[in-house]
Amino acid sequence: MKDQSIRGEALSLRTKLGFGAGDIFGGGSLVIIGFFYLYFLTDVLLISPVLAGTVFLVSKVWDAVTDPFMGIISDRTRTRFGRRRPYFLAGVVLVFLSFTMMWFPVDFTQEMHRFAFVLAAYVFFATSYTIVMIPYFSLASELTTDYNERTSLTTFRMIFSMVSSLTCALIPMEIVKSFQGQRAGYLVMALVFGLVFSLPFLATFFATRERPEFQKEMAPFDLKRSFIEPFRTPTFVNALFMYLFALTAMDILMSIIMYYMTYYIGRASETNYVLGAMLVTQVLSIPLFALISRRIGKKKSYMIACVEWLAVIVMSLLLGPRNPHFAIYLFGVLVGVGSGGIYVMVYSIMPDVPDVDELYSGMRREGMFSGIMTFMRKFGSAVGIFIVSYLLAFTGYRKPVEETVEGVTRLVQQQQSDAFILSLRLILVVVPAVFILAGLFNALRYRLTPEIHDRLNVFLTARRKGLAYSAGEEEELKRLMIRRRG
Repeated sequence: MKDQSIRGEALSLRTKLGFGAGDIFGGGSLVIIGFFYLYFLTDVLLISPVLAGTVFLVSKVWDAVTDPFMGIISDRTRTRFGRRRPYFLAGVVLVFLSFTMMWFPVDFTQEMHRFAFVLAAYVFFATSYTIVMIPYFSLASELTTDYNERTSLTTFRMIFSMVSSLTCALIPMEIVKSFQGQRAGYLVMALVFGLVFSLPFLATFFATRERPEFQKEMAPFDLKRSFIEPFRTPTFVNALFMYLFALTAMDILMSIIMYYMTYYIGRASETNYVLGAMLVTQVLSIPLFALISRRIGKKKSYMIACVEWLAVIVMSLLLGPRNPHFAIYLFGVLVGVGSGGIYVMVYSIMPDVPDVDELYSGMRREGMFSGIMTFMRKFGSAVGIFIVSYLLAFTGYRKPVEETVEGVTRLVQQQQSDAFILSLRLILVVVPAVFILAGLFNALRYRLTPEIHDRLNVFLTARRKGLAYSAGEEEELKRLMIRRRG
């Protein structure tokens, strides 16, 4: 087997743009849900925080089944369009319908009836997300095998995602506020963004092509190989927890920021502008961290971003309603620097994991890994929001009440206790910090460097061509620092 590098495999701009457009939905929808959905449930539909948190948690029991199996289904799909791309066409319809249903302002008299509708709507959305995004997350590994080209591909994706996130932080509340009633405003917002999220999948479908050498038939389904073997690979486990803990920390911050701005800072109307400042900075920091990763690797870049983000979150304890107005915007900007770096690094690391698996299994199982990681991501997010919702209820959150004045019914916010405000500030810092530290711990144990990945690709390329390894190369494989447990 020749010792040759396979770097230099370039993707076209058309492919990168088409691929990136698919994450308009992935990035934007989660921002709207993360920033506004818990608030929508508690302060618009008047569902208790406990029931609202239960909506997120219960849906993840369903995801525990659908996410991994959707990965397996997409791995085994064989059509003239490839394994992943047919699901993008289905997504055009499913994404629009499910996102709109989530924000439908039901006005059932009984709280449990409202809860049941919301739970059904959220499960429908979660299923639609799974059908579309599991194949999408799997696609990056199949478009290129080059270590740095995957970072470039992820950079395009994250720019689309962050621009979508920025739009979804700023525009939804402007749409809502343009209507006299919040209920109508949220429904119109959902219709608009349902179209914004669904139509770009047409571009992803037409602009991308899957690698033909990855389309070979799979071995018969085996439960152990599909759901247990991946967790015997340290590279996967460490990458999974780097991804899971860091993004859950950011989900927790996003789910509580509306309450923080409303009840502590006292500037609820500026929440979307603060989020906008954060997301603009995220977009700007993505190319910066992509450049840094080319110099020092993905692992170290991830750790730098986590440390910066953690330091800024701790500094939030210095913020208060009496600070100058620019202070809260500066906080948003600094959070954006770290979070942008975390996003681009975790999504650049993920496509490398199936290469390690192929070394052992001889199969390309991007969908399986995508399914497991997406489920864990959504489960972590749900657990984080569930924790926040219960902490809000436990510390005495008082939900708004309806008042009718001159025939117009409005929601009136209640004065919160000092104990609740103090708890709000601590939740904002302590809970995300614990998750970020867990992510950093796993980063220290992650061993797939650019040099090891280069050698790994040489071995995999030879195997796909049916070439034999020499005795020396067999020994090198054993020395690679990506060995399995067990």
